[in-house]
Amino acid sequence: PEAAKYLAKGLATLSMFGSSVGEGYLVGKALEAMGRNPEMAGTIFTRMIVGVALVESAAIYALVAFFLI
Repeated sequence: PEAAKYLAKGLATLSMFGSSVGEGYLVGKALEAMGRNPEMAGTIFTRMIVGVALVESAAIYALVAFFLI
């Protein structure tokens, strides 16, 4: 049981790492899109913030799961 607990905590940590990588990729691509099309920067920024909030919520769920295990 103790080994399964540590394995589950490791998987939760791995998902938090994946969320941070995804968030960085999302922001980078949004900035690239703003650079290519500056007149749409406001729309892209708004959608980027919504996307970052969704990705961040997945990381928060993983953090909660880490402490509940």
